Amino acid sequence: MSSSRQLLTWLVVLAVGPLAAQAQPSRPPNVVLLMGDDHGWEETGYNGHEFLRTPTLDRMAESGLRFDRFYAGHPSCSPTRGSVLTGRHPNRYGTFAPNWSIRPEEISVAQLLGAAGYATGHFGKWHVGPVKADSPTSPGALGFDEWLSHDNFFELHPTLSRNGGPPTRFDGESSEILVDEASRFIERAVADDRPFFVVVWFGSPHEPYSALARDLALYDDLPARYAERTVTLTSNETGLPTERPLRDVLRERYAEITAIDRAIGRLRAHLDAAGVRDDTLVWYKGDNGTPPSGVADMSHRGRKGTMYEGGVRVPGVLEWPARIPEGRVTGVPVVTSDILPTLAALAGQPLPTRPLDGIDLTSLLDGEMTRRPTPIFFWSFDVAGYQGREGAPYIEPALQEGTTPLVKLMDGISTRVFRNFHHPWVDPRDRAGARVVMDNDYKLVVDGTRETGIELFNLVDDPAETTNLASREPATVERLREALEVWQTSTLESLTGADYLTP
Repeated sequence: MSSSRQLLTWLVVLAVGPLAAQAQPSRPPNVVLLMGDDHGWEETGYNGHEFLRTPTLDRMAESGLRFDRFYAGHPSCSPTRGSVLTGRHPNRYGTFAPNWSIRPEEISVAQLLGAAGYATGHFGKWHVGPVKADSPTSPGALGFDEWLSHDNFFELHPTLSRNGGPPTRFDGESSEILVDEASRFIERAVADDRPFFVVVWFGSPHEPYSALARDLALYDDLPARYAERTVTLTSNETGLPTERPLRDVLRERYAEITAIDRAIGRLRAHLDAAGVRDDTLVWYKGDNGTPPSGVADMSHRGRKGTMYEGGVRVPGVLEWPARIPEGRVTGVPVVTSDILPTLAALAGQPLPTRPLDGIDLTSLLDGEMTRRPTPIFFWSFDVAGYQGREGAPYIEPALQEGTTPLVKLMDGISTRVFRNFHHPWVDPRDRAGARVVMDNDYKLVVDGTRETGIELFNLVDDPAETTNLASREPATVERLREALEVWQTSTLESLTGADYLTP
């Protein structure tokens, strides 16, 4: 059977019916999903960073399952978050870029786990639609019982909305605020004898940076060579772009990452005190690679917004003492779209009857998976080329207006306005944009930039993507291009709304 036929069969199986689920245990695990905002792969102690202090993540990487090749579903934030929630590539439902909303018909992992009896809570950055109560894409609309959330990102003293109510300022370090709120939610779930599903999406380390003095002091002695470069980022004073020395910016950025790490340690201590840590799966990951304002010494090519490893390869560690009693490292490629199928299997829940792009990783958790059975696909939809061809708004515009302010201004305002459009037919131009198919060792990049065309890399031999093998291995290029075209066809069919017509 050809690779395209194999891929098409895989997609059809997922669309027609759920995969066989594992036998449901007497009680499924508690789940805590953690995510940093713009936290790149290099930026942890356990991945060898020369200066960063991340003792909690380092301990988790040593005692749990460390994913050496963990990938965000997209090189930017909103699309990746959609992939976590749905197990589907964001282009299937029009979440093309930051501030593009999800669609109300999508089925979320919170809805699946809620149906299994979980108490579900979301804390922090949302960014797949407004968090206000009447939004059809709020955390509540997508299955969370409780939420203390922000439409986008935030710094110290964040302004957050509780359960869709009026935005309220919370004084303190934002990562600690979120973890403390999540811990109180966990206490209530434990008291009610319910398994819990908690999502904590930190606002850090997204720029503009602000941090506590004690965290800043850890990075007072960064090398002088960083002061020779300037980078562009948002001013905390004006909300507009400004230029500052990289050394000063890195000091603040690294301080924010250390604050996230400390907050995660605080959460782990709370799980210990509550007597539930052994039975709780805690999974940390980033939502995309390091942004331009944080790029210093990178071992991978590219940065946030690109399809190279520096744009999509992110930290990934999973801790679950009851099932993973000893530390392990895996080189199997894993992506954020795998989260929903994996958690559904662990909870004994059937999968949605529509195409998914992630796979069940339970055999990987048990050390049995050594090769990924299906490829991973990435695709940055060509939003610029889409302008002027958009269909009718998918959601009433008033319902797409955010309420929670942030420092960074957009179109002159401190809140965010989301968008999504009906896409009733497929245009040949819809296939444009940088795109990737990754099949274990090999990664095919199409139009990584406008000048690069077709690139083929062996990531095991060349993780820095320095050597283009396309001319040497034409058969591999053709095999992967064929698989990519089949997948794009399926994805564009989903974009038209066809998946929602399935009974």
